[in-house]
Amino acid sequence: MDRRLFLDIMNVTEVDIDTQIDEAIKELIEPTKSIVLYNDDHNSFIHVIECLMAYCEHAPIQAEQCTLIIHHNGKCSVKNGSYDKLKPICEALLEQGLTAKIE
Repeated sequence: MDRRLFLDIMNVTEVDIDTQIDEAIKELIEPTKSIVLYNDDHNSFIHVIECLMAYCEHAPIQAEQCTLIIHHNGKCSVKNGSYDKLKPICEALLEQGLTAKIE
């Protein structure tokens, strides 16, 4: 099948593919950072779990496990990636009243 026909069928442009490739390469060569979520005395387990699922794209069991680690160890790395990718996620967590930092 011709590449252009395939792209047309998939409703994707070559620019989209190039952008995705550039983003993947950037992720590989940039230093990886982490969002670290810290324990606090004012957020409920349910709120933390819901935030992890909504903003960090955690599965329910993963969010629950991270929440337990935060509770027992005082902190947990909840998302890895480039600083540019993590910054809006960390800001969203902070807006939800969580204590988070990119390290």
